[in-house]
Amino acid sequence: MTNETIDLIDTLYDKEKIRQIDMNSQQIIRKSPKAKYQIFDEDEFTRGREALGDLIVHGMMASGGTDIDWLIEHNGGFIILEFKGFHNDKINIAKGQMIAYEKLHEKLSQSTKCYLYIVGCDDIDFSNPDATLWLFEMKQWKTGVIPKNASDIYNDNSARKNKFVVYREYMEEVSIERLREIVDSHWNEFEKIIP
Repeated sequence: MTNETIDLIDTLYDKEKIRQIDMNSQQIIRKSPKAKYQIFDEDEFTRGREALGDLIVHGMMASGGTDIDWLIEHNGGFIILEFKGFHNDKINIAKGQMIAYEKLHEKLSQSTKCYLYIVGCDDIDFSNPDATLWLFEMKQWKTGVIPKNASDIYNDNSARKNKFVVYREYMEEVSIERLREIVDSHWNEFEKIIP
């Protein structure tokens, strides 16, 4: 009888232990489905990006340059996302790039809907829907909700004034899944636009 009780307790305990491991593993390892788009030829993609580097050469007056990280158009409405990496809890945005984004947002908003997000992130796994990032929308920038610092307010040694510095504390913290929901909500909003 004693051995049967011990066997029963061991069996119940092991089942409970397995159930707890299963529940914990689902919470920790939960991933979104496979990425919608993939780069099939990474070498060709890299080669194409590197070729642009040879366009600007020494001796030219023009220099610099940037890209738009993600531009979505649907029924004439636009969603634009620019991703920046955090360094010491702040992101840097080149003034020229921000001026271009301000003008682009202004012009697109005159005739249609346009949402432009600046997204700050650390080293992040975008396949993990619970991973966090920080963002603000261009309307927040234009209304002054996001301070327009041309230098690092915490570091007097920042002599370069050709960038804006935005601190994490002024940005909204969201999960990857929440960002996906925001993008999809705008897409659904654009469904109502009659082209």
